[in-house]
Amino acid sequence: MSSVVTGRTEQGDQTPRARGGMGLLPDRHPTADFFICDVFDAIPKDDMASMEHPLFSLSTRPDRRILRYRHGDSALEITPSVKGLATIHDKDILIYCISQLMAALNAGRPVAPQLQLKAHDLLVATNRETSGDGYKRLREAFERLAGTRIVTTIPTGDTEVTSGFGLIESWEILRKSRTGRMVSVSVKLSDWLFRAVLAKSVLTLSRDYFRLRKPLERRIYEIARKHCGRQGTWRVGLETLLKKSGSTSPRRVFRKMLRDMIRADHLPDYEIREEDGDLYCFTLRERLLAPSGLPPLRAETLTAARAMCPGLDVYALEAQWRETWAQRGHVRLRSPDGAFLGWLKARAER
Repeated sequence: MSSVVTGRTEQGDQTPRARGGMGLLPDRHPTADFFICDVFDAIPKDDMASMEHPLFSLSTRPDRRILRYRHGDSALEITPSVKGLATIHDKDILIYCISQLMAALNAGRPVAPQLQLKAHDLLVATNRETSGDGYKRLREAFERLAGTRIVTTIPTGDTEVTSGFGLIESWEILRKSRTGRMVSVSVKLSDWLFRAVLAKSVLTLSRDYFRLRKPLERRIYEIARKHCGRQGTWRVGLETLLKKSGSTSPRRVFRKMLRDMIRADHLPDYEIREEDGDLYCFTLRERLLAPSGLPPLRAETLTAARAMCPGLDVYALEAQWRETWAQRGHVRLRSPDGAFLGWLKARAER
């Protein structure tokens, strides 16, 4: 593959910022309140290997590589437009669109793949600047998202199905202000992404995700959220983490970037620890380990919960159960794991 990305490009701006460590962006809109979901569980079904070969570029410069990945009998190819691949910061738009759809679904309102958004609300929700440059960068992000195309080949029985789609199918500025800034914009999501939303194949993100300045930090947080979730700890080797991240940095440079990340220690929700043998341990921060005073649930309990509720975020369900338990007066539980599964069963019957 061409267009090598340097470590500095993946790291992003090195300017220190206050609160929580070096490189953290300020909370530009602290009063914003919205529901945030993750898009990475919206990868086409049976193509979860693409989590190891991410869809979004970590470069802060135009990235015009064609990315190819093969896992078993399934293949994935990501082709940029002349504007370059969609970046992990461009992904903010998809996160915002999914959050709006999920909020509507949770409220029982009808949803459609075509969304009409207020540009200012999108910028505020994703902690972006609302200056003229902020609107200009937003338009450029729409162009990269629409231009990046994905082709997958997935065999089904004796038939091989090849499908192609974009990260978004289309976008259109519906109205501009007198100064030329976009006021409202229409976005049409691709069918595969919309189907994932309907199936509720999403994960909740920390709002501080949008305060992470460096592309690699955002990607590492996503990986931790996907694999560690709220189970407490997750260990991964350097080579595997390098592959999952999509970084093109040499191993020694990638290791240094991880060590810098460990020293800064401002990753939302998770702490990282380097261990012998080029292993990295991700640990859920203590404040999230046992909300409401109950111990963490066992891994086998969460596995059983996934089987009972396919397509749903078991960690979000666990949070709802803990909240319900707290509202009922913190009653004594002989088996929190059994109580959680019983609650899920009753919920499904209702």
